Amino acid sequence: YDLFLNLIYIFELNFNMNIKKLKEAEIKFGNPLYVYDLSIIENQFKELKNGFRNIKNFKINFAAKSLSNISILKFMKKLGAGLDTVSIEEVKIGLICGFNNEDITFTPNGVSFNEIEEAYNLKVKINLDSLESIKDFSKKYSSYPISIRVNPNILSGGNKNVSVGHDESKFGIPQDYLDEIAEMENKKNIIIEGIHIHTGSDIVELDNFQEAFKKIFLVAKKFKNVKILNFGGGLKIPYFEGDSKTNILNLSNSIKKLINDNSFVTKNNLKIILEPGKFLVGESGYFLTKVNYVKKTPNKVFVQLNSGFNHFIRPIFYDSYHEIINITNPNDKEYEYDVVGYVCEQDNFALKRKISNVRKGDILCFKNAGAYCSSMSSNYNSRIKPAEVCIWKNKLVKIKERENLNNILNGQIDIF
Repeated sequence: YDLFLNLIYIFELNFNMNIKKLKEAEIKFGNPLYVYDLSIIENQFKELKNGFRNIKNFKINFAAKSLSNISILKFMKKLGAGLDTVSIEEVKIGLICGFNNEDITFTPNGVSFNEIEEAYNLKVKINLDSLESIKDFSKKYSSYPISIRVNPNILSGGNKNVSVGHDESKFGIPQDYLDEIAEMENKKNIIIEGIHIHTGSDIVELDNFQEAFKKIFLVAKKFKNVKILNFGGGLKIPYFEGDSKTNILNLSNSIKKLINDNSFVTKNNLKIILEPGKFLVGESGYFLTKVNYVKKTPNKVFVQLNSGFNHFIRPIFYDSYHEIINITNPNDKEYEYDVVGYVCEQDNFALKRKISNVRKGDILCFKNAGAYCSSMSSNYNSRIKPAEVCIWKNKLVKIKERENLNNILNGQIDIF
């Protein structure tokens, strides 16, 4: 309990130190604005690496989809991460950022075979998640080793939108088809070098991880050329004081025990991979917005922001909780507000949220905005996307320009 209190104290101290930097960033670069503290990313990476230090041949692959800014990707490479990609564009960006092709894993879902062929030509690690795509691949590239993503038939994750390992999910190969793939390998039509399982995001219960982990070891025994066991991601971070998180040491010990129980892992020096995104970058991010108006009605007080779900979709799409701090006026009396955006639909960031007295022109900060926030932004309502800035060694550095109208018009064709 004392350790928990100390961690909370350190967390609050660090954020209070960052408030000054966030204010400086907003003054210098405007708003809305994404800000990333690279020291937090580095600490998260070290925590994960240290937690798995007793597991031989362990590798961290960063999930590029969570935050695909090239400066962030290059920073991940500098830390020693590989890259988990889900589109050929992410693969190409990873190569541009200097990742070696053998350190990039391409795990598509439902893409055309042309995209898979592009990945083959770029010689990255390919991880297929359907029997149909594997059959197509085997017809042309039977000697090129691939991994397979298995559907473990496990319902887990923070909500239905991020639960991807159950029996009705579009992701992964049903276990009923594994014998057919093993037979293809026996006939030398395909080489299976890796087994991949990912059940969802924001997983806390170790039992959910363990159930999936046991299955990946059982599946691996069906194939004779396995060199990689990829456990996916899904590690949970806390979103508010007292919120739960994945216990990294318990997770590591669970995998270590299974390795000890399955001698073929050590004997064949199998590589163990985790693919976190949110765990590495989620807590590093802050989204800064300006209050346009504080609108009062007989039943509500609305805080109207100069942003919407076009910039920050997670609260609407996932019903996710993000702590909101009024960094202009952080220590005043708290009142209850509905925090809403300017999109022409319901775009509620938070309902009945207590925030320090909000006034027109105040700057609000959404915490835990590092993962799946900027990367999921859009130009809906023909709105431009925010700039992005990082904090590194106590300096503010712009890593993405704010868009302008030309960014939206570029590529459109006027036929009149």
